[in-house]
Amino acid sequence: MKDPTKVLIRPVTSEKALNYIEKYNTLTFIADINATKNEIKYAVEKLFGVKVEDVRTLITTKGEKKAYVRLKPEFKASEVATRLGIL
Repeated sequence: MKDPTKVLIRPVTSEKALNYIEKYNTLTFIADINATKNEIKYAVEKLFGVKVEDVRTLITTKGEKKAYVRLKPEFKASEVATRLGIL
């Protein structure tokens, strides 16, 4: 496994990403282009102390990998976002 601090590059702070935090308990990150879904899940769990339910990824037109990370219901994405300074 890769170092968790190198897998996640930065959180996404767009309006859509903020809506996903509130509606779907989902955080959005730009991740390393070569990172797998399992590596992204491991990085989020280790760095933020939460449990991940699902990871969905896509490659943007800018060539970046965007990861939508849905947390388990017992954890709040808004709390993690506040710690990151998003909210």
